[in-house]
Amino acid sequence: MPKRGKKKEDGVVPEEKEEVAEPEPKKSKKGGAKAEKEADGPIMYQDPPDKLSSPSGKKYTLKVTSWNVDGIRAWVKKKGLEWVREEDPDVICLQETKCAEKQLPADIREMAEYPHKYWACSDDKEGYSGVALLSKVKPIDVTYGIGEEEHDKEGRVISAEFPSHFLVTAYVPNAGRGLVRLEYRQRWDKAFRAYLQGLAARKPLILCGDLNVAHQEIDLKNPKGNKKNAGFTPEERAGFGQLLEAGFADTFRHLYPDTPYAYTFWTYMMNARAKNVGWRLDYFLVSSGLLEGLCDSKIRSKALGSDHCPITLYLAV
Repeated sequence: MPKRGKKKEDGVVPEEKEEVAEPEPKKSKKGGAKAEKEADGPIMYQDPPDKLSSPSGKKYTLKVTSWNVDGIRAWVKKKGLEWVREEDPDVICLQETKCAEKQLPADIREMAEYPHKYWACSDDKEGYSGVALLSKVKPIDVTYGIGEEEHDKEGRVISAEFPSHFLVTAYVPNAGRGLVRLEYRQRWDKAFRAYLQGLAARKPLILCGDLNVAHQEIDLKNPKGNKKNAGFTPEERAGFGQLLEAGFADTFRHLYPDTPYAYTFWTYMMNARAKNVGWRLDYFLVSSGLLEGLCDSKIRSKALGSDHCPITLYLAV
């Protein structure tokens, strides 16, 4: 997504990351309820109590957490693993690990709670991109990438097959400063959608990760100032819409269609997180057939350690 600040792991700001200016909201001339409320301080998202059963009464059998860690080595030092142990998901999916497998911190490489660990990283750029999937239960099969050479060089996708479903974690390419990769992003969206549809034709699918798009205006604080910026262009939003039309559901908006101020990313600049000037870029999408077992889709906005916060899915499968 539009990224990011100056506190970078190893002091390097990868090309993909850029800061997007977040214009200050205009002050209301006459005031009004919203203006008065914001004048009292930023409006923060309040994560409601977890729902552990679906509306039909099915208790969750699967808990998955996804987190863009913005550099796994720095994240471990910021006690990210302590939060994971407290959250205790069945599977933890990480994006933007920015670390070759041989350089992984021992703390996570040797994490006994998740004996089945899978890593993908960029072939060409060290310290760039990268995803991981750690599971308590061994998957039937694990694959890397989407089967197209153009899109499989940057370590962006891991897919794990379990008896009842597929779980895919992804770090979707950023369109870049000046939208220099927007055309590539559109090719990615099309190819990735076809890949997901192919898996979903075999068994139900869960997709999680940093999808690098705020779908609707409700999904970022300042939509008007960002319509020509990476992550909120009409092309990227349309690509996400086509993914939904292909038979996948945005679990958070399915449960909380009108909930505002629910963001998962905040630039390091301009004290954005404290002001809750953010974007919702991280998602759990599921095949429509899994919605009956959807219990809850959480945004853990108080969890620190990255410029993104973790998200968690409760599902009866």
